[in-house]
Amino acid sequence: MLKKPPKLKSIIKTKAKTNITVRPTSEAMIELLMLMFLSNLAEEAKANAFEEKSATIRAHHLKAVSKKMLKKAKG
Repeated sequence: MLKKPPKLKSIIKTKAKTNITVRPTSEAMIELLMLMFLSNLAEEAKANAFEEKSATIRAHHLKAVSKKMLKKAKG
């Protein structure tokens, strides 16, 4: 398991088709949003697992919750 989240600056630059400069404050904001999304995803998956009376969070719990959360995030 990762102890530190990956640097998104390199990921954004590799996926971008044009030359993009990301300032440090923007990079920090992106990483904070990603961490908030992941923590919300974990909380929802935990709630889903407890609804199904499961003590552990499994892959199908994450898949079910991630679909719902991504739809909410898109608007």
